[in-house]
Amino acid sequence: MKFEVEHSHGPEFEHLDYRVEEGVAVITIRRPEVLNALSTALLRELAEVPELVAEDLEARAVIFTGEGKAFVAGADIPEIAGLSDVFVAREFSLLGQDVMNAIAAMPVPTIAAINGYALGGGLELALACDLRVAVRKAKLGLPEVGLGLIPGFGGTQRLPRIIGLGRALDLILTGRHVEAEEAYQMGLVNRLAEDALEEAKALAATLVKNGPVAMALAKESVFRGFDLPLPEGLEIEADLFGLVSRTTDFKEGTSAFLEKRKPNFKGE
Repeated sequence: MKFEVEHSHGPEFEHLDYRVEEGVAVITIRRPEVLNALSTALLRELAEVPELVAEDLEARAVIFTGEGKAFVAGADIPEIAGLSDVFVAREFSLLGQDVMNAIAAMPVPTIAAINGYALGGGLELALACDLRVAVRKAKLGLPEVGLGLIPGFGGTQRLPRIIGLGRALDLILTGRHVEAEEAYQMGLVNRLAEDALEEAKALAATLVKNGPVAMALAKESVFRGFDLPLPEGLEIEADLFGLVSRTTDFKEGTSAFLEKRKPNFKGE
């Protein structure tokens, strides 16, 4: 599927490219010479993306991908190697967690288009996205224990929630890389593709047809209720169902269905 670029805007990033195509913000990480490794500078640029998307009226879905043969091959190891102070190391972890948390909290649907290696911090970035599309040659993993580290950008917490405790411990404690096919079988990857970015764009094109307020509240319902007992989660769902029923998009969506036409959602 081909998209025409509607516009490209935002600050001049050093390591990111931001553009909107047919209502989809495509964020390309551009440090191919180091396999798009996450440095502090790159993390700070990524931290700006959620607010940039929130201010962009055209962006109704977001895709993260990498330039070259890697999605993100991990954190910047030379930088990490210099973290000899426990407090400095903790702050570096918290910075990465804050970035991933902000991405996970974005109200629009987010997709990781995994075009190659997604290791360490790269996999943690993908885990912070709602959906993951990977090329069949992609390799995914959290290899930190092999460096005497642990995942520090949310991997020990998000991975078990996505693939289960046993499988997560297998990947975290062995540090092994998994092929995309195995990642798909364990539920780590949602879709396999020959071209991850094109498949992600096709998926995003489906998402942006839906009511943006409804998608935001659906995400909120899932995440707020995930760790709660079922009755409490159902209360959250009912509250948000009531809230969405008062939106203009709800009236437009139901009217369009009854009138047998495509809805024109405004995000209101």
